[in-house]
Amino acid sequence: MGSDSLHDEALAAQLLELSARAGAEAAEVFQSRSQSRPVFFEANRLKQLESAQAEGIALRLWRDGRPGLAVAYGAVEPQALVDRALALSDLNDAETIELADANRLFYPDLGEAVAVETLVEWGREAIAQIRDSYSEVLCTAEWECEAETTRLTNSNGLDCGYTDTTLSCYVSAEWVRGDDFLYVADGQTERSHLDYRAIAQQILQRIDWAADNVSPPTGRVPILFTSKAADMLWGTVQAALNGKQVLEGASPWSDRLNELVTSTAITLLQEPATGPYSCPFDDEGTPTRPITFIEQGVLKLFYTDRTTGRTLGSGTTGNGFRAGLGSYPTPGLFNCLVQPGDRSFAELITTLDDGLILDQMLGGGAGISGDFSINVDLGYRVKNGQIVGRVKDTMISGNVYTALKQLVALGSDADWNGSCYTPSLIVEGLSVTGRGE
Repeated sequence: MGSDSLHDEALAAQLLELSARAGAEAAEVFQSRSQSRPVFFEANRLKQLESAQAEGIALRLWRDGRPGLAVAYGAVEPQALVDRALALSDLNDAETIELADANRLFYPDLGEAVAVETLVEWGREAIAQIRDSYSEVLCTAEWECEAETTRLTNSNGLDCGYTDTTLSCYVSAEWVRGDDFLYVADGQTERSHLDYRAIAQQILQRIDWAADNVSPPTGRVPILFTSKAADMLWGTVQAALNGKQVLEGASPWSDRLNELVTSTAITLLQEPATGPYSCPFDDEGTPTRPITFIEQGVLKLFYTDRTTGRTLGSGTTGNGFRAGLGSYPTPGLFNCLVQPGDRSFAELITTLDDGLILDQMLGGGAGISGDFSINVDLGYRVKNGQIVGRVKDTMISGNVYTALKQLVALGSDADWNGSCYTPSLIVEGLSVTGRGE
């Protein structure tokens, strides 16, 4: 254990001791530290290298059952932090205290750090590969290696922590052709290696498809969501599965447990140890576990934190997360997987007689109501199983819940989009409006 870890351990113990001396019957200390080394490219050239560090600590305590939360960044004066937490607790109502039981677990880092020089090389190679085919385009990119350390201790004797190293990149290409502007972007998040060739090839494929502008299909037509665009649909589903939304009566699935809520082709689950967003415990110290929320279209479970799970009577699912150090834990999904199908993206395209591929969109997606109306930023028309060109000035509208009941097919090309692992998919029942070329 390094000197930083020893310092963190001593500071956490001191805060817990000071809280107890001040009359707090329970307390917890949440510590977070991150170090990142981003590399930026602009207009095809290396623009700058950065090194960023952040460190923060949150003390949550209860005196006479009343919670108080205080946060500090950088250097910490322990007594001042305790005093602030106590002052805030005096303003709050008493609540049930829910802390994880005694345990001591420290998890290995599953990632692998990469040198800045390697990130620069990957960025240059990706841009060179794109410009070898399209010298007119301007590329912007960010490549990053980030290590985040989380440690949680409490007055029950809990002490757990882990360090998470991830690599990520985001590459975009802009192409101005007279009055026509094309913007294509893609990214990757991995544990130990970023495939710059694959990123460049994905962008090149989309530029190729956009060679010609064509009129969009209109009316109710099948829509093929790429894995990147499909994330909009799953964002609504994740909101509907949130136990807090169920308690508030906002989720349309509040009373639908063990009922069919989507197409039977859909299975949605959480896998704590899978992919770059793996997580051994939540921000309340509860070990995470594999969970199936939707199985072959049937709703099986909502995700909860300790407070929500107690109120619902289901108990916590290990999904209590903080939006930031200054936030209380609330239900959140960290690693959501949609079970893919058995058809490649190319095979899905061949099934469309006259349809639309949605790859990038402008504006926000659907809320928990499921209703949406989005402008297509990057989309392609398909006729007789072939992409015939890019569509512009096009809008798609519909309802997420209705669309997922009208699922035609799931692709086999699942990929990470944020912390959601989703394949491409075809749905019916969406309305398309647009201006012809």
